[in-house]
Amino acid sequence: MKKIGFIGAGNMATAIIKGIIAQNPENSKNIYVFDISSEKCQQMKAIGTNVCDRAADVAKLSDIIVLAVKPQNYSEVLQELSSFVEESKTFVSIAAGISISYVQSGLKCNCPVVRVMPNTPLLLGKGASALCPSENTSEEDKQIVYNMFAGSGVCEYISEEHMNEIIAVNGSSPAYIYLFAKAMADYAESKGIDYNKAMNLICATLEGSAAMLRESGDSADTLIHKVSSKGGTTIAALNVLEDKKFYSSVQQAMDACTNRAQELGK
Repeated sequence: MKKIGFIGAGNMATAIIKGIIAQNPENSKNIYVFDISSEKCQQMKAIGTNVCDRAADVAKLSDIIVLAVKPQNYSEVLQELSSFVEESKTFVSIAAGISISYVQSGLKCNCPVVRVMPNTPLLLGKGASALCPSENTSEEDKQIVYNMFAGSGVCEYISEEHMNEIIAVNGSSPAYIYLFAKAMADYAESKGIDYNKAMNLICATLEGSAAMLRESGDSADTLIHKVSSKGGTTIAALNVLEDKKFYSSVQQAMDACTNRAQELGK
């Protein structure tokens, strides 16, 4: 196994690391981690990874380096690493809005870069990750990075021209879904229904609806039609959502997400 480094050991990095170790416990010996938090470093030691004193040490010791820091910190981190990298090393960027060229420019090196947009359900092995490798990424490294994320969910390759838009689709979208579920559960509670029981039914409904979208062979429009009897309760609800411009509001929200990603990458 190639040596894989992580600069940053937050929730997302931890989920990826645990997914790698779950595939083979021996993999922990080939994982190098740095984080400014001593508590997170101790957590990484506890699961068998190698903890480094500096981000630069991770870059020197690893073949593939995952940049798991906030977009606002990228410039500083890339500058720190620029003296310790070479084109034989592959970088993985999981920050919203950070382009492949931004990473290469910050490193002052034409290193292979794989841009990835994961989401937080990765923490439960139910993630959805979009990947975009630079043209100079080897087939071996493409597969290694793909497997890193596929071990904790589903993966799709997306061209870089759409990587900002895809953030609204899978990166930020869990928050929209949580808000929708919260509104439903809060409504139930306001009508005297136990909140936890309602949320349990809502979560099962979301899971079942996702399965129908994926497995039934029907389009979203067809599935909506099948639930909606003429003059029935579902139509009454859908009419209100249409009147409140629910569909266009969701798309406008996704546009705002994309625009912010573009701002972060400048």
